[in-house]
Amino acid sequence: MPVIKILPHPEYCPQGAQVTAPAGTSICEALLDHDIDIEHACDMSCACTTCHVIVREGFASLNELDENEEDLLDRAWGLEPQSRLSCQAILAQSDVVVEIPKYSINHAKENH
Repeated sequence: MPVIKILPHPEYCPQGAQVTAPAGTSICEALLDHDIDIEHACDMSCACTTCHVIVREGFASLNELDENEEDLLDRAWGLEPQSRLSCQAILAQSDVVVEIPKYSINHAKENH
């Protein structure tokens, strides 16, 4: 099973974390299954950007982005070339390292 290493995030996992999940699982599902409560305002339907992550290692092993995800990512806070919506990023057999951005579009709207 692939390993997902999550870099430290002050709210979701201050010490960082490492979890495993079966290939075919989305990064979002894997994090939620391991009590890392990443935001997912649209319930993983690819309709928002709150589950945005930056894949620091293993980006090429994930499924390809579709047009809908690409369009939504344009609205994500802190967009980088290795950005993905974690609800759409499906694990293959390779390990990945992800960073959860400090802010999401919800944080910006709620003035956190």
